[in-house]
Amino acid sequence: MLTAQNGESFKIGDVPRLPPSKFRQEILDGVGRGLRISALFGIQQENRTIGLFCVLAHDAENKLSVLSTAVTGRFESLTPDCPQAHLFEREIAEQFEVVPAGHPWLKPVRYPGGTPFFSARGEELHEVAVGPVHAGIIEPGHFRFQCQGENVLHLEIQLGYQHRGAETLLETAPAHRAMVVAESIAGDTVIGHATAYCNVTEALSACAVSPRAHALRAVALELERLANHVGDLGALCADVGFLPSAAYFGRLRGEFLNMLMDLSGNRYGRSLIRPGGVLFDLHPRMADDFLSTLNRAGREIHSAADLMFETPSVLARLEGAGTVSEWACRDLGLVGPAARACGWTIDVRSDHPHGAYRFAHIPVSTVSGGDVYARAMVRRLEIERSIHFLESQVRDLPEGSQDLRNTCGARPPRRMAVSLVEGWRGEITHVASTGEAGEIQRYKIKDPSFHNWTALSLALRETPISDFPLCNKSFNLSYAGHDL
Repeated sequence: MLTAQNGESFKIGDVPRLPPSKFRQEILDGVGRGLRISALFGIQQENRTIGLFCVLAHDAENKLSVLSTAVTGRFESLTPDCPQAHLFEREIAEQFEVVPAGHPWLKPVRYPGGTPFFSARGEELHEVAVGPVHAGIIEPGHFRFQCQGENVLHLEIQLGYQHRGAETLLETAPAHRAMVVAESIAGDTVIGHATAYCNVTEALSACAVSPRAHALRAVALELERLANHVGDLGALCADVGFLPSAAYFGRLRGEFLNMLMDLSGNRYGRSLIRPGGVLFDLHPRMADDFLSTLNRAGREIHSAADLMFETPSVLARLEGAGTVSEWACRDLGLVGPAARACGWTIDVRSDHPHGAYRFAHIPVSTVSGGDVYARAMVRRLEIERSIHFLESQVRDLPEGSQDLRNTCGARPPRRMAVSLVEGWRGEITHVASTGEAGEIQRYKIKDPSFHNWTALSLALRETPISDFPLCNKSFNLSYAGHDL
C-alpha cells in the first residue's frame, strides 16, 4: 500500500496496482487489524477497464493507505466478509455497471427505479410507507417499515430523490463555480465540505495556507458544529415534548449561526473559505464580541442541558431507544457522534489532524450504550469542548492580516490527494485525481451520512414505530449529502 497523510498529494503511478484477489485480501487484512474504509471508488480507464481505489484510515497511526486494482465486468464482493464495503460496492456497481459478485443486496444507491423493496409476509405483519414527501420542511427520502403490530421488524431506507451531479460539476466547472458547488453538497455542512474541497485543491497545487487562515477555518468549523449540535439537542427535546430546553436550545442555535454571519456575512458560512485561505478576518473588536457571546452561551447551554439530562421523563424516552451495538458500529464503519456514542474513539481532528488541529487538541468525546441518550450526550460533551477550543483560538489567533489568502498554482498531472475533515456529522472525505494535463479527472465525495444511514435501519429493529422520529433525529443524517 501507498502511505500518505491527510491533505497530502501523491503520484497516481505510485499507488500499487494489485490483482483483484490481492486487492480484496489486503483490504480484508487491513480492516481485520482495525483500519477503516474511508473511501472506495472507481475511475473509468481505457479499454472499458474500471480502476478501483481504496483509502484505508489508520486512526491509531495518523496515516492513510491507498491501493488499487483494475476490474472489468465482475469482481468478488468484499461485503460478505467486510460489511463496511456494502454501500461503496453498490455505488460502484451503479456508476460503472460492474458487478460485485456475491454482494447480498445489490440494490441501486441513487437510481433505484423499479427495484422492489424487501417485504415480509404473514397474517400479523403489515407495512408502513413514509415519504418521500414529508410533512415538515425536510428533503425527500422514503422509509418502508415492516411491522408486527407497533413493533418494527425491518426498516428499508430509499434515498436518491435529488440529483445535482455534484461530483461531475467539481470535475468540469471552473474554479470559482466549483467552490460554490462544494459549499452546496450539504447545505448544513457548508464549512465542512468547503474545507475538504480546499484541502484537496491546495494539496494538488502545493498551495501554502497561513496559520491565521487555518485558525479562522477551524473557528468556522467549530461554530458550524455548535450550531448543529445545539439544534439537534433542541429537536430531541421537542420530539419528547420537553419544551423548556427545546426553546432554549433553539434560541442558542441562532447565536452560533449569527456568529458565523458576523464572520462571513452568511449564517451558514458561505463565501468564507476559499482555496489558499479565507476571505474575511476576525478583527480585535469582533474577537472580543465573540468571546463574550461564547462565555454567555456556554453558561446558558450548561443550564439547558442540565435541565434536559436531569429530568426523569426525558431520560425515560432517551435511554434504551434506538440502540446500535458496538460490534454493528465497527462492522458498518460508522463515523462521527453515531460512532462515538457506541464507545468508538474516532475523530479526524485527533486521528488525522489538519490545519489548526495539528497544534490544538480537542479531547474525543465518547459514551457507551449506542442509544438515543448516548448520541445526545456525545453532542453535549462536544459542545462544551468546542466552546473551550473556540475560546482559545479566538483569544490567541496567529498574527498576520495580509496573508489570509494565497494564490494556488497549476495542478500537476497524474496526481491524487485525499482530504479528511471532521464535520459535525462525522468524517467527510474528498478525493481528487488529475489527468495528463492537470485537469480534474475524478472527484469523489463521501459525506458521513453515507456510512450512517444503515445504522438508522438497525436502530429501529425491535423498536416501537412511534420511536422513529426520535431515532431519526438522534442521527440527523443528510439526504443531500448522500444523494449528491
